[in-house]
Amino acid sequence: MRRKYAGSLASANRPQVNNPEKAREYAFLLLKYRLRSEQELLQRLKLKGFSEELCRDTLNFLKDREFVDDRIFARGWVSSRLKRPFGLRRIKQELIQKGLDKEVIEETFVRAKEDYDEGSILRRLAEQRFSRLKGVEPLKARQRVYAYLMRRGFSPDLISEVVNNYDSR
Repeated sequence: MRRKYAGSLASANRPQVNNPEKAREYAFLLLKYRLRSEQELLQRLKLKGFSEELCRDTLNFLKDREFVDDRIFARGWVSSRLKRPFGLRRIKQELIQKGLDKEVIEETFVRAKEDYDEGSILRRLAEQRFSRLKGVEPLKARQRVYAYLMRRGFSPDLISEVVNNYDSR
């Protein structure tokens, strides 16, 4: 008897696979927290157990009413990631993972590069990191700063140039 109750409770919490209203509610819940790409939203709806057709219908509903737009998502994502600051390589990889079209990514990056001086930001981050590593052996400090900047997604060539030309003063 206990199993029957537990099973019925579990199925009551599961979304109804063909219920458009539930799918839309779930999509709006996801969008309430942050903008999402079309691909992200589609994957999350499928993961929740909605049918492929219902997922596509829900996505079309949201696109028609302009709740989902990959171009707006990409601009917002790039803007927020540049403030952190991350390198353009990392941000581009994140957008690819989020399922954005290469054309949308390139269009967004053309705009982003206009206002973002990656070289000066890289030098500032390197300077800050080197200042934290004053007592560390110079070679080890350079390795640590290089690894830190790589994790942040900057170009290896640009990092090498900045790290190798760093003057500890």
